[in-house]
Amino acid sequence: MDRREIAALLAYIGRLDPRTIRTDPGEARDQLAQWHELLGDVPMATPHGWDARVAARQHIRTSPYQILPADVARPWESYRRDRLARHSDPTPSVDPDDQAAWTAELAGARRAVAAGLAQPAQARAITSGRGVDPKLEARLREIGSCIPPAARAALAPYRPARAAREVAVAQGQPDPLGVRCGWCLAQPGEPCRRRRIGPDDGVRGTAPRATPHPGRLDLATAQQAQQPAMV
Repeated sequence: MDRREIAALLAYIGRLDPRTIRTDPGEARDQLAQWHELLGDVPMATPHGWDARVAARQHIRTSPYQILPADVARPWESYRRDRLARHSDPTPSVDPDDQAAWTAELAGARRAVAAGLAQPAQARAITSGRGVDPKLEARLREIGSCIPPAARAALAPYRPARAAREVAVAQGQPDPLGVRCGWCLAQPGEPCRRRRIGPDDGVRGTAPRATPHPGRLDLATAQQAQQPAMV
């Protein structure tokens, strides 16, 4: 604010709180000089939400103490910090090999945001499934999965349980991995496991099975048979 804007702000404050009015010309000059020295870098208003008169009015409304320059400067600093915290540097439009120009554009954008002359540039959020690209949807319908068929076939020998599950689901058969196994206690989505027995008949460990336990398959079949009745 220049001296004329400071004088206008003091006149506005004086209408709301007469205690700030200085009738002596010397005191009025000193008050104007003090406020200008402390608030010279604070704008009267910006295009994006800052107004020094609003900050002054808020202080007078909520505090019994006479307003000081700091009561306008503090809200301004909070305004600047909040805007910079919400700002994500956009990619400059200049040649990235020109380090000086690149840095200057970034710094200029930050100064404009902090000064309330430009809105913060926020990073794009990760979108949910509701906004899927139509081209991606068409591609997924074409191949039936995000994994191309050739890649799926190449992976089949390394994940036999999942490959068997995919074949069963594709043929309309029950999905045994969709339920919990009552024998080995494998959770849904996990393959059944077989026990490794040592020479002393003790369990040495477990290993994944390529096929589910029969009881798990029976449970999946029973659940599939119940689905039409549940709809």
